[in-house]
This record gives sequence, structure tokens and C-alpha cells, in this order.
Amino acid sequence: MSRTWWLAVRMMKRLWFRATLFALIAVVTAVVGIAAGPYIPDRLSDLIGAKAVDAILTILASSMLAVTTFSLSTLVSATNAAANSGTPRAISLILQDRTAQTALSTFLGAFLFSLVGLIALNTGLYGGGGRLVLFAVTLVVIVLIVTMLLRWIDHLAGLGNVGETIRRAAERAAEAIRLNRDHPALGGRIAVPIPPGAIAVRQPEIGFLQHLDMGHLQRLAEQLETRIHVIQRPGELCSPARPVLYVEVTEGWGDDAEGLKAALSRAFTIGESRSYDQDPLFGLTVLSEVASRALSPGINDPGTAIDVVAQLARLLSRAASPPGAADRTQQDGAEPQYPRVFLRPIDPADLIEVAFLAISRDGAGMIEVVLAMLNALDALTASCPPPLADAAQAMARTAYERGLATLGFEDDRARLRSLYAGRFGAAT
Repeated sequence: MSRTWWLAVRMMKRLWFRATLFALIAVVTAVVGIAAGPYIPDRLSDLIGAKAVDAILTILASSMLAVTTFSLSTLVSATNAAANSGTPRAISLILQDRTAQTALSTFLGAFLFSLVGLIALNTGLYGGGGRLVLFAVTLVVIVLIVTMLLRWIDHLAGLGNVGETIRRAAERAAEAIRLNRDHPALGGRIAVPIPPGAIAVRQPEIGFLQHLDMGHLQRLAEQLETRIHVIQRPGELCSPARPVLYVEVTEGWGDDAEGLKAALSRAFTIGESRSYDQDPLFGLTVLSEVASRALSPGINDPGTAIDVVAQLARLLSRAASPPGAADRTQQDGAEPQYPRVFLRPIDPADLIEVAFLAISRDGAGMIEVVLAMLNALDALTASCPPPLADAAQAMARTAYERGLATLGFEDDRARLRSLYAGRFGAAT
């Protein structure tokens, strides 16, 4: 996905975009009645009086303003609940909820539609035909409002709950993991040793790499007739202290060296926070944070942590690709999508560590959490290829040793030793 299209998609996911779009549609619909009025037969236009439409629009305008305010406050409360019971990184998941955005947009659009209709009626812009068109559209708007209210009421039951937060975070993580599984180098070639003499390009801005435009780098590599080695993956912190890429240049940069470096830097979208799209580690981090929050003394909810552990095991089973594996196109012997761009794949050990390390620390004193982790890691060890399986087995050892060091009840330690010896074949 190009940087321009990625930014456009991000904008379309914002709450204000859909609300603005619905509001514009509502205003245009109200104005269309003025233009369509002359084409309505007089015998039909006389059926609807101005007062009938005026009364309905007045009710809509007053009620929709109240419903919009209530819905917005409910959404704010849901984001606060998600941040308090889960993690602040989950706020964006709630704000990007399509049902919530559609509900707020529908209510706001209905308010503006009724407001514009009232203004046009009271200024005499609508004739008999225009009033009929306005009345018909008003009936359609009422049906949309009732339908959306029913959906919104049903949706409010789970909005902001920790279970809903886990589900949404798991869905976003699954998308990124699927992309990483199919294209571990994001469509480029798997990283190779950087040749001597390659020129480093640094990112002047400090921040997290949110998106990497591989197509832009491929076009620049073709223009320079060279190869590009990308060092930073999406999700990592970029700064001028470390190069983001190296370019194999044999005859120098030419007369516009700074311009070329700036063009290369534009492939990296830097922001103040991480993004889910190309960063599977971020989705796993959010889920791990939810479990850690649940294991805190103030919440003390090991059941939620166990649910997260199960979700993490399910997600990581989909990421069972050996380290350094080529893209599907390369596995089939075909040329990758961006053959001149090289990028290192994610180490499976990083996936396991990001998912389970914090939980093994915070849940070491709860036997049920430790046992759930060992069961999940045993499932990964048995079902995944060696790189991910080896990392899962090493994490199981870490969880086991932390549990032994933290658990104070001897019966719990004996149960832990028995499970670990039975599942991982390790005598204690």
C-alpha cells in the first residue's frame, strides 16, 4: 500500500470523516428538494402542507441534537473504560468502531438535514413540490434513524468492555500477522548482508515508523539502478542516530544528493505512536498490556489474563513461518513485488517475547495464569515449525522458573513442576 493511499485510508477511519460525509449528504438532500420541486405535479404537491413537514423537522432537529450529544458522551465513556480496564493503546480501536461512527454520523446528518429543511421552509424556498420531496426524504430519514437507534442500543452493551477490547485488538493483530506471514519482507526480498560502500540514509525526525512505502522505494531504486537495504521495520523508533536504510551506490549521488535522500526519507511515515497496519508486534503488545493490567493488584482479574493468553496462542499459531523465509512469490520461484528492496523479517523469538514476557512476570504469583501460559506455549511448541517452537519452549522455561521463584505455596510449586515435566519433558 502506497503512503498516499495509506494516509487516505487512515483519514477515512477517523470519526470526523464519516460524520462530515453524512452531514454533507444530508445538506445536499435537503437542497435537492428545492430543485426537484418544479417537476412534481400540482395534484401531488397539494397533499402535503408546510406545517406538517415543519412539525416533523422540528421534532427531528431537537431530538437528534440530544441523541448526538448523548452518543458522543457514551463513546467518550467507552474509550475511558477501554483505557482503564485494558490499555490506553486500545482507544484508537474504539474510536474507529464502524457502528459507533455510523451512529454518530447518522444522528448528526439527520440533525443538519432537519435544520436545513426548516431554514428553507421558513424562508419560502420550498414550493408545493419541494415540500412533497422534503416530506418523502424525511420519512426515509426517520426509518434510517430508527434502524440505527436499534443497532446502536444493541452495540452499546459491549462497547468499552474488556472482552470487546480484546476482540478488537486480536482482529487488528490478526490482519498484521497475516500480512507478515504472507510477506515477511513486505513484498521485497529477504535481507542480505549490506555490501561495503553502501551509503546510509538517516531519518531527521524522531518518532515511530508507522508505515513503510515499499513501492516508493522500488521506484527510486529503479531510477538509481541500484538496490536498497531497509534497516528499520514499521513499529520501531527512528531517529537521526541510526540509519533507516542503505543504498548501494557505485558512482555517487549525482548533483542532487540531498534531494534523493529526502525522496528516500519520504517512504517512511513517522508518527508519535505506533500503528497496527504493518506492525504485528504492536497488536501483540496491546493484548499483553491488557493481560498485565488485569493482573495488577488494583484489578486482580486472572480470568482476563487467561483469555488473553489463549488469544495470543491462537494468533501466534498463524505466524508459524521460519525466520528468513521468502515471500510466497519467492517460494514459488517468481520475482517478488519489489525485487530491489531488501528488508529483514521479524524474528519469531520477538513475537513470543512481546506476547508472553510481561505476562510471565506479572502473573508469576498466580498458579492458574502460569499453568495457562505453559499450556498455550506447549500448544505452540507442538504445532509450529522449529524457530517459533524453540522460542515458545524457551519462554515456557522462563515462565516456569519465574513461577517457582514467586509461588509461595508448596502445593502450587509441585503442580507446576508436574505440568512442566509432563508437557516439556524436563525433569525438575
